[in-house]
Amino acid sequence: MAALSAWFWNERFWLPHNVTWADLADPAPGVEYPKAGHLFSALPLALGIFALRILFERCVASPCARSLLIHPGVGRRAHSNAVLEKVFTSITKSPASRHLDGLSKQLDWEVRKVQRWFRNRRNQDKPSTHTKFCESMWRFTFYLCIFTYGFRFLWQTPWMWDTRHCWYGYPYQVMTPGLYYYYVTELAFYWSLMFSQFTDIKRKDFMIMFIHHLATIGLISFSYVNNMTRVGSLVMCVHDASDFLLELAKLANYAKYQRLCDFLFIVFSVAFFITRLVIYPIWVLNSTMFESWAIVGPYPSWWLFNFLLLVLQVLHIIWSYLIARIAVKAVLRGKVCNDVRSDIESSSENEPDTPTEGPKAFSHSPKGENGTNGHCAAAKARVQNHSSW
Repeated sequence: MAALSAWFWNERFWLPHNVTWADLADPAPGVEYPKAGHLFSALPLALGIFALRILFERCVASPCARSLLIHPGVGRRAHSNAVLEKVFTSITKSPASRHLDGLSKQLDWEVRKVQRWFRNRRNQDKPSTHTKFCESMWRFTFYLCIFTYGFRFLWQTPWMWDTRHCWYGYPYQVMTPGLYYYYVTELAFYWSLMFSQFTDIKRKDFMIMFIHHLATIGLISFSYVNNMTRVGSLVMCVHDASDFLLELAKLANYAKYQRLCDFLFIVFSVAFFITRLVIYPIWVLNSTMFESWAIVGPYPSWWLFNFLLLVLQVLHIIWSYLIARIAVKAVLRGKVCNDVRSDIESSSENEPDTPTEGPKAFSHSPKGENGTNGHCAAAKARVQNHSSW
């Protein structure tokens, strides 16, 4: 273990030339540098945030949902049937017409009854609109609060106005209480998402989001350990700037305020493009790649850090293109086709009750009932994976 620890914490990887861990171990009285051990405080805080979310959804979000006439739905559950359950779990959840005919003959049921069983069985695994509203309201509240805190904190820092201050005196930069709270709270929130994934209703993108949360936790921790927290705080603030707008658009969608949802989605799209395609490369990448090179010089973890930030920029471009397509369709047509995540999140009342030829028949919701769910849910699926680090 000692050899593994020495290899992992190799000074020549983590730190600039002629800097050792001993140089950062005992700063002057009243001065504190980031240490890996500080990150353990995020774990109990994550449990606290998880508990706060449960309390918030029950005591705040749920009453708000009811006031908007979004009531907890008790969906019709499928009757126990061993034959259909085996088909559902091991073959297909949306049988085609030929499968429906075969099952109808095998069970001596009408085709419509077989199809209704599959519809009810699918809906058992879907969150209700009330559940989705409460989840989005929690995310909206957290994203708005953390962005407000981060922006107010950064407003008073010199590196917000001159990014070269991210590198002056590096790595001997003091960890202030405000910066520490910002970092640990962000890290704890993503740890809490890791916990909640195992208690929330399981969705198709479970593994994708699990990997995303791990990557986010890794990047935040990585930038903290090698004291790139100043530029890291800029990255977090840039990414937080548009997240709460997406959740707000989803809240309007669940409350069936379609025009408001469309407007908020367009505002979110503009904010996403400005922060991810303009501010991020000009403000952040320019500092991490060129200003740091001139002031500090490259070293192994510097190369890795910039590589990860460049990968993030490539993803920004891809997701921006996809969001632009959705936004254009929303403006020109007033409705948008759902994507895979939208199918998973659609309400049970939106699912058709007619025989199908395959999964494609379930990919559209009726016009007027949940018309904006397509672009709101699609945007969530495409942005949430990379809405943070």
